[in-house]
Amino acid sequence: MPNPIADPLVEGVDTDSQSRLVLIDATADGVATVTINRADRKNAFNAEVISALREAFETLEGADGVRVIFVKGAGGTFSAGADLEWMRDAADHTEADNREDAMNMAAMLKHLYDLPMLTVALVEGSAFGGGAGLAAACDMAIATADARFAFSEVKLGLVAATISPYVIAAIGPRRARGLFALGRGFDAAAAWNYGLIDEVVADAEALEVARQAIITEIKVCAPGAVGESKRLVAHVAGRVIDHNLMTETAHRIARVRVGPEGQEGVRAFLAHRRPAWIDQT
Repeated sequence: MPNPIADPLVEGVDTDSQSRLVLIDATADGVATVTINRADRKNAFNAEVISALREAFETLEGADGVRVIFVKGAGGTFSAGADLEWMRDAADHTEADNREDAMNMAAMLKHLYDLPMLTVALVEGSAFGGGAGLAAACDMAIATADARFAFSEVKLGLVAATISPYVIAAIGPRRARGLFALGRGFDAAAAWNYGLIDEVVADAEALEVARQAIITEIKVCAPGAVGESKRLVAHVAGRVIDHNLMTETAHRIARVRVGPEGQEGVRAFLAHRRPAWIDQT
């Protein structure tokens, strides 16, 4: 598996048909950016884009030293959702073929969701359907004020199926029912109010400022603890607070306390010095 820290620009896949559809750009200090590079089609999804995104996330999962992953679209648009030609072809496919296509999308989103490092969507322009779902599958999302969102599948007689677990987790079931049922478009301010977006900034320049702020913040956080924290949320969310959950959470913090990062972090704090993971970036 290639290490993007060693190779600053990695194409999402190797075949000519998918060449440069998705790019990975990584720096030596652990910042990676995954870009959907299909600006001429507003970064719309088709089978090749989905496959390239999945491979990009699989590559980054095993990459040493990556602290944060930004997900964006080329050309000032995040993603317009499904490619119309791809949808037209899918209408002539069997249910089994369509199930396979949908499972590829579902697997790509799950790979993104399960990444141990912080993931942040940088949204400009449109984020429709699967594009909005991609943003929801990230840990955080920042959007420019002029960004637009929609789950408009119902207007095509479809449903927002594979993205639904991530969207519902972000905005809640009641809000999702209304947005999924009406297919209504909404702006970045509404997306923030719904919980789909964490921060709204003025423009692309401000988006870069917000990106740099996250890079600065993540570098003081222990990499292993970041991954543990993400797994903790997935483990605890929706569960009843009973003795079993109390015991499990106590075991988690006890294990981390005696681990190398926990030991280093506490000792560094008491000695009034920076922990080792900061000096390693």
